[in-house]
Amino acid sequence: MDQQQQHDVRHFDHCPWLFAEEAGEAQRVAQRERQRKIGGDSDVGERCYVAESAAVFPDRLRLGDDSYIAAHAYVTGELTTGTDCTLNPYATVRGTVTLGNGVRIGAHTSLLGFNHTMAPDRPVFQQPLISQGITIGDDVWIGSHVVVVDGVTIGDHCVIGAGAVVTKDLPAWTVAAGNPARPLRDRRGAEAAVAARGADPLSRFADNARAQAADILARCWDGDRYVDRPGATPTIRAHCDAVEIADLLLGSVPEQLTADEHRKRLCATQDPDAGLAPEFGEPLPTPDEDGFISDGPALYHILSVGYALDLLGLSFPHPIRGVQQMTARQLIARLDGLPWRDGAWGAGAWIDAWATAARWNMRHAGDDGAQPGALEALFGWLLTRADPWTGMWGTPSPETGRLQVVNGYYRLTRGSFAQFGLPVPHPERVVDAVLDHARDPRHFGSGRDNACNVLDVAHPLWLCTRQLGTGSRGDGYRMGDIRAWAERQLAAVLPRWHNGRGLGFGSGPAGPGPEPGLQGTEMWLAIIWYLADLLGRADALGYRPRGVHRPEPARSTTAASIAQ
Repeated sequence: MDQQQQHDVRHFDHCPWLFAEEAGEAQRVAQRERQRKIGGDSDVGERCYVAESAAVFPDRLRLGDDSYIAAHAYVTGELTTGTDCTLNPYATVRGTVTLGNGVRIGAHTSLLGFNHTMAPDRPVFQQPLISQGITIGDDVWIGSHVVVVDGVTIGDHCVIGAGAVVTKDLPAWTVAAGNPARPLRDRRGAEAAVAARGADPLSRFADNARAQAADILARCWDGDRYVDRPGATPTIRAHCDAVEIADLLLGSVPEQLTADEHRKRLCATQDPDAGLAPEFGEPLPTPDEDGFISDGPALYHILSVGYALDLLGLSFPHPIRGVQQMTARQLIARLDGLPWRDGAWGAGAWIDAWATAARWNMRHAGDDGAQPGALEALFGWLLTRADPWTGMWGTPSPETGRLQVVNGYYRLTRGSFAQFGLPVPHPERVVDAVLDHARDPRHFGSGRDNACNVLDVAHPLWLCTRQLGTGSRGDGYRMGDIRAWAERQLAAVLPRWHNGRGLGFGSGPAGPGPEPGLQGTEMWLAIIWYLADLLGRADALGYRPRGVHRPEPARSTTAASIAQ
């Protein structure tokens, strides 16, 4: 390569926006070869540029069209971008990071979508890594020398000033700066922002919920522990729901305890040998022959306690032994024996708990989460047994229709495909089956819906829509039907908010019932986000689920190896 060509490479590395118009054919060939040699599971869009001098070593890279990675940028982990995104010189992107469309990342800025735990029982260099991920919306400008830490979501149209350290979520249209970053103003201007928020029922709902969140949590504190609602028995789930609500609406921990006290109490629920968390006052459940349990509160606590600790910056202190030690052969035998014909909901819940336990186990040093080949066996079994006519598992019944199948699908895919960042099979057929179920008056008639049934439709529709796309004009597969259903559900649920008490689980006898409580409030807040996002209006809420109901994969670093 002669001196002029070397100069050209350096020039484009630092000014990659010039490459599309000014590069010669030899340079374009060299750039295609540069992109081809990127390691990991990589897919680079059209008219992209990746600097020769950039250190790009991803586990998974999805670089949208017309995007570039400039000189000396450092990229590891999992990066997904929309179109027209730029990482300017010396930018650092690590961990799990998702960018929308039209995002500008300034020079020397760091997006750190991972962290170390800080348990006092081992040196820092031996601490396991954790990742909640960073999500940045559309049309966002992040200035130079900014640091964005793990777990942060930055809404659409935000502008972050140079040198800021972003430690908390920022709603759409925010102009923020400082260390730690604080909102300075609304980018639309004060009058436009007030008018926009005042006219949007989602914004009014979210503002009202945030203003009352502390009172709702205080109402469900009996002086020592959390209860779902006043007069109820304290439960582990109630504590976890309190942590999730506080994180979602307040960006903090419930004020009844310090952050360290929350961590200690939740860590103490786990049995150090079995790795399970039985309900308060209940004995440790007896494992089945394969070493793991079949049902009961301890099964769901793998999700609720695990994600509450995740929001608090920790993980389970001990691995979940029954999952850690189960062989692929034992797992397949268990999957074959689950009650798919008459209990698909329970079967999906079991898979959700098993896969989530494997995800938590991965955080322990030297632990792959499960026995060699077990995760591959799980996804292989699921992919080969999905019904190609519905994309689901299980059998409908004359008594309940598709209820067991659809609700089981949500739980199953939440813990497996969604949590590990893998595409679901037959997404069009899933949309058809779910929308058909959503018309069943036995479960969605007046006075019969509840948080589980609505969530178990909303999440599969959202998951499949993300996979299928919404279409350039919002005309993706059955998007009209999906949005009409989401509009109806939002119109029904927003007026159900009880001031100072939150939302009830449902109007029927299922679950906790109609009395407002922590479980109903936590679930409906997440459901409202999914419904709003299906309509393209989630930014109006100013929050995004980060716990059990988070939309991003919670652990997908092994997705490439599982899919191979």
